[in-house]
Amino acid sequence: MGAYSPAPVLTPALQAEVMAKIIAPTVKTLADEGMPYSGVLFAGLMLTSEGPKLIEYNARFGDPECQVMLSRLESDLGELLLACAENRLGSVAAPRFSDDTALTVVMAAENYPDTPKKGGSIAGIDKAEATGAKVFHAGTARKEDALVINGGRVLNVTARGANVTRAQAAAYAAVDAITAPDLFCRRDIGWREVEREAKA
Repeated sequence: MGAYSPAPVLTPALQAEVMAKIIAPTVKTLADEGMPYSGVLFAGLMLTSEGPKLIEYNARFGDPECQVMLSRLESDLGELLLACAENRLGSVAAPRFSDDTALTVVMAAENYPDTPKKGGSIAGIDKAEATGAKVFHAGTARKEDALVINGGRVLNVTARGANVTRAQAAAYAAVDAITAPDLFCRRDIGWREVEREAKA
């Protein structure tokens, strides 16, 4: 129902552990079995008392994680994807990311995830984006001249800030600019990090 990036809980040491114990062995095994992988590999992880655990892999970008990652990306995504497709990723510069934090809030249809209510009107996207946020459409459609709900997870409202506290405030300000009675969102995205920042 939301995400933020970077996640300070993923320290450089923890990231190195994930790469060494989870990602690298997976990529090596695929290559050893004659199926070298080239593309997006999204690892869903959970941090436990025993260390990071793999929940799932997806051969695609994760959603809503993709919105916050790409909002911070300063490199040319097209160049990176083309280099990957042409098997020359090692010849291009590593991706560069902004030091800003990006936070996204998912606005979902009433009754999601069971039987989402479709057809309700959505207004105020322009007002939300006028705050500096970016609104990504996931489950919307056009009905005549109106924007309407057409899925479960409908909008991802994404904003940037110097830290999670500021990015969260900016994202919720943009959410509040949207008028959609049949949409709801969680109001606690990033709360643990906001609490840590308040104590720092």
